[in-house]
Amino acid sequence: TLAQASGFTRTRPCDGTGPAQAVPHSGQGYQELKRQCLEQRRLFTDPFFDAVPSSLGYWQLGLGSENIKGLEWKRPQEICRSPKFIDEDMSRTDVKQGKLGNCWFLAAAASLTLYPQLMQRVVPRGQSFAPEDYAGIFHFQFWQYGQWVDVVVDDRLPVKYGKLVFVSSCQSDEFWMPLLEKAYAKLNGSYEAMNGGYMNEAFVDFTGGIGETYELKMPNPELFKIIRAALRKRSLMGAHIKRDGPGGVPATFLNSDRVPRFKPVSPCAFVQLDHRGKKLKLLRLRNPWGEVEWNGRWSDHSSLWAGLDPQLQKSLQVRKEDGEFWMQMDDFLRYFDALEICSLTPDLLEEEKGVGWNVHSFQGRWSTGYTAGGCRRLLGSFPGSPREY
Repeated sequence: TLAQASGFTRTRPCDGTGPAQAVPHSGQGYQELKRQCLEQRRLFTDPFFDAVPSSLGYWQLGLGSENIKGLEWKRPQEICRSPKFIDEDMSRTDVKQGKLGNCWFLAAAASLTLYPQLMQRVVPRGQSFAPEDYAGIFHFQFWQYGQWVDVVVDDRLPVKYGKLVFVSSCQSDEFWMPLLEKAYAKLNGSYEAMNGGYMNEAFVDFTGGIGETYELKMPNPELFKIIRAALRKRSLMGAHIKRDGPGGVPATFLNSDRVPRFKPVSPCAFVQLDHRGKKLKLLRLRNPWGEVEWNGRWSDHSSLWAGLDPQLQKSLQVRKEDGEFWMQMDDFLRYFDALEICSLTPDLLEEEKGVGWNVHSFQGRWSTGYTAGGCRRLLGSFPGSPREY
């Protein structure tokens, strides 16, 4: 289905009956598979994403690669004594990146933990390692090609030298994040398929929202207003720095060993203020990992705070290594390269009033030899009329 929402186009089945039911991925129904395993007193093994090299990857993690030598697949109870699916609650500090270049996915997942209603759609409730309920099977839901899909996985995870190879939690006995990563790897064909990407890809897959990207090196006088409006609408956002050239990461984003450690960040607040006769725009940014902060202008310990009214300074300045910091708008534009915004649709904001979004659905599909194919730079290469696109 194609849908129009405030000028944007997206795919979505919308019939006004509330949140859509998820379709079993590969025809694997979670409840039925779990029931069978419990009845037969066996642990689930997934034939569609088995513990074999092809599930890891095809090149750097492919068969014969040095990177997978000594790697084993183990279930959580073989890794720690008393595994938990969620230890108390899900938080952004549950995400520790492993040996996979998927910080875009992990940053999006960490950001999503701040939105419990959205997170519960991706990570359904009621999953645990409780003996009476455990069958070695878990499930997660993602938005794919116009519908929600329910992806089941077994809990065999890649381990090397007794430790998880890929993402892990700060709590060594917590496994919701490694299992979520495995489900997303299954959805994309392998773990290695997650190497490199953009936060908006994951944001859209987590919410079914509408994604758009702004190149920050292109002047846009309306950008602060766009960010302000997105924050008021509770849109998901992420900004990143390109690292493919000299000087791509500024010194203010290096640790004491001058090693780049800065991950994608999410704008979470804004303020306009007067400072010594100048009007300034500040953004509050959040590093999803909760560590490594900006140490330039308006950072936690910047001397610029002394120039503000004491009450205003007290309300804004936070001297705490929590991964959140203020940054002047022109510094944000100077150092970051792209801003990604995922706007949530009305069914994702059921408790909100007046969010200003409307969704209209239209049925359609890509057809080989008729509408599929072609290059946007060469409209004549499309089978149909360019007007149709």
